[in-house]
Amino acid sequence: MSARSALPVIAVATAVAVLAGCSSTTSGGKKGSGGLELVSSGTLKTCTHLPYAPFQVKKDGKVVGFDVDLVDLVAKDLGVTQEIVNTPFEGIETGQDFTIRKCDLAAAGMTITPARDKVMDFSDPYFNATQALLTKKGKPFKKVEDLKGKKLGYQKATTGGIYAKKHGAGVELVEFEDLGLLLTAVKSGQVDAGINDNGVLFDYVKQNPDTAVTAEFNTGEHYGIGVRTGNDALRKKINAAIKKAKSDGTYDRIYKKWFGTTPKS
Repeated sequence: MSARSALPVIAVATAVAVLAGCSSTTSGGKKGSGGLELVSSGTLKTCTHLPYAPFQVKKDGKVVGFDVDLVDLVAKDLGVTQEIVNTPFEGIETGQDFTIRKCDLAAAGMTITPARDKVMDFSDPYFNATQALLTKKGKPFKKVEDLKGKKLGYQKATTGGIYAKKHGAGVELVEFEDLGLLLTAVKSGQVDAGINDNGVLFDYVKQNPDTAVTAEFNTGEHYGIGVRTGNDALRKKINAAIKKAKSDGTYDRIYKKWFGTTPKS
């Protein structure tokens, strides 16, 4: 998810029209705590795309991470249990997963973009992100343009991919289905560098000291939690949970748990 992307929203309207007729019968839409309509009563279903450490990653058979802890606060307020739904990122960012009622919300290290805002509604921003460059340690690459004649990997459907295509004239761009494959490609030398969100790359470097983040690009990105368009009741609950967590110190504690420091003011 890489501040994750902004795949152009292609033919989403058609998909919505086709799927809308069956959504109410296939997925329930049952009343949850506080009068909210949830896909399944008693659970708050969260769509994400694994792996995306430290936001969402499976450890010891359980999905954990910064986003998971944050959404747990929303679930607690609603008196329900969060259930993680691992799904391709394209289905999340095009809004299709909401149309077919696969999940109630999407927490996937997802950047708020105009294109995505057309197919879903976003919570208030909850995380500041930017793009960064990952290489094998000791490599001299400081910007995308330095990779002319070299291979630069990016994750499919991400803002990192958009940045690479915009600035990568003369660079051989290599697309990967998910973050794990991209990171492995950099570490193994399959590509000379990889571009993705700074948070996930710095987390990777901590566990892989033979790699390094050699540059950050100030793209001014903000992550948001997505909900089905018009689902203001749930969006307001999410915003309230984020606001409360930031005011009572819970957000800072969760942040330090996963990033080892407190957020920059």
